[in-house]
Amino acid sequence: MELMQWLTETPVGEFVFTVLASMIPITELRVGIPFGVGLGLSYPAAFAAAVLGNVLPVPFLVAYVRRVFGWMRRRLPRLGGMVNALEEKAHLKGQRVRRYQFLGLFCLVAVPLPGTGAWTGSLVAAFLDMPLRRATGSIFAGVLAAGLVMTGLTAVGVDLFSTAVV
Repeated sequence: MELMQWLTETPVGEFVFTVLASMIPITELRVGIPFGVGLGLSYPAAFAAAVLGNVLPVPFLVAYVRRVFGWMRRRLPRLGGMVNALEEKAHLKGQRVRRYQFLGLFCLVAVPLPGTGAWTGSLVAAFLDMPLRRATGSIFAGVLAAGLVMTGLTAVGVDLFSTAVV
């Protein structure tokens, strides 16, 4: 059995595929949950896989993203513009989070809209020098909340991928 067939035609493969899809920055579990349901997972299984995939990178991002960005600037100067843009985004979002700290971080992650989520929350936490354990807890709670929202929207049939313009 080839890899794509295993990922799309077996329950374990569908779960793994949903975890991987939910790890992608920007789309995260906003795509992971409907993707998992579309593959054939139950709503609870899609929720679990998407949350798992969305939070797996968080501790590494919070702990190491600043070092990785520094390394990229030194070793890959062509990517400096991208690194600067990501840092600018984190600082802008961080201004809103700074006042409310961990509650603000939770809210930033919990709203399942573009420009929010675990990846953005991790960048903000890193650039605000938030303690890893508390930041990860706030981000995890936010991911759970966003996952519940997305599971509910998926269950009632909200089409988040429609490109039709009325």
